[in-house]
Amino acid sequence: MTYLVTIALIFAILLAGIGVDRLYRRFAARNPQLGPFRKEADGKCGCCASSATCPDSSFRN
Repeated sequence: MTYLVTIALIFAILLAGIGVDRLYRRFAARNPQLGPFRKEADGKCGCCASSATCPDSSFRN
């Protein structure tokens, strides 16, 4: 019985991980301005919260 519960638990965790990944992908597709892959704004790097105070613009992607 313990063996079957363990297998079911692992399977449920796997499915939950896949579900979270799909939700994140859907959210990222609907909100491209958020997240690590947003476009550059005003010549700044746009990759961190302190991009407004970046002293050097050579750190562009």
